[in-house]
Amino acid sequence: MYRNNPLSKMPWESFLKLSPEEKGPYFMRSDRPYHALIAQQFNRPTLDRLCELASRIRRIAKTRGGTLFLRDLLSEKRAMLYFAQPSTRTFLSFYAACQIVGIQQAEVRDTATSSELKGESPEDSIRTFSSYFDLIVMRHPVGGFAEKIAWMLSNSERPVPVINAGSGKDQHPTQALLDIYTLQRSFERHGGIEGKRIAFVGDLARGRTVRSLALLLTLYPGVKQYFCAPESLQIGGDILAALDKAGIEYEISSDFEKIIPEVDAIYMTRIQDEWDTAQESRQIEIEKFHFKAHHLQALKEEAVILHPLPRRKEISPDVDSDPRAIYWRQVRNGMWIRAALILTIFDREKEVDRYYHDLTS
Repeated sequence: MYRNNPLSKMPWESFLKLSPEEKGPYFMRSDRPYHALIAQQFNRPTLDRLCELASRIRRIAKTRGGTLFLRDLLSEKRAMLYFAQPSTRTFLSFYAACQIVGIQQAEVRDTATSSELKGESPEDSIRTFSSYFDLIVMRHPVGGFAEKIAWMLSNSERPVPVINAGSGKDQHPTQALLDIYTLQRSFERHGGIEGKRIAFVGDLARGRTVRSLALLLTLYPGVKQYFCAPESLQIGGDILAALDKAGIEYEISSDFEKIIPEVDAIYMTRIQDEWDTAQESRQIEIEKFHFKAHHLQALKEEAVILHPLPRRKEISPDVDSDPRAIYWRQVRNGMWIRAALILTIFDREKEVDRYYHDLTS
């Protein structure tokens, strides 16, 4: 499991000089993730395979026998869920995913309960975790920290894989995976994700979920992306540069009501004011970027509304009962795609394939 780690011979100074696109291959082992850290490491075949595997796990888990089979797949492994930032959905989703595939889990959800309170560095804490566990799933407020940890562990005597569960304002790759899975399932009878128009709305400057998903969508031909936000919260230039490089069509807008009837999917986000330094978000007029019940009349019949959650007022609760509001299904999908990712990291997906084919033949 720990052999042939691409990062093991990469000097840290050389690694820092790489672009995200250049880093991607170092997080892979052959055609599968070794670490899961950034959106740029995934290609279309990998995404398609993860989505297929998630659906197969989902089907197998519907029976008691299938559930017991899945729970035995990684029963000899242990995972540490290290969350140095608050989390509900991502933490519980990974917790449930570990339960599905039988990996035993432990958690640190507050560094005040760990030796970091005594002055231990986060790096030393995680190095300690790697002595006991076979997988580190981590959320941290410092952008790029998961990559640093992956490099550190890859160059230790126990190079366990690392999954980035949210890194500063930078990336949230597994949220993007579940968003892709949700979009794929939503459009599977309507031509797939290809050619769709997808709008991101709200706090796009600091929304790591938007950044990661926008990058993954470049792998789907014909997708046009809309970025609808107040000027001060608009998408970053680095993401637009990546879209330009990939030849992706996009539109910058501040007119939410204009784009509602034009798009096939609307990805709502909340104000990320946990990153405020002087309560600057309170000065921004954000209400005109809220999705309200009357907006449903303008939305396409086959369009969908997503939200990474938690929400505040950006989607009215009156919208929840509309079948196009799929954010609660989106939450559940995270459990399945993360189970698929964990199995893929440990090279156990072929066992799922065999069971699935026996089940459906």
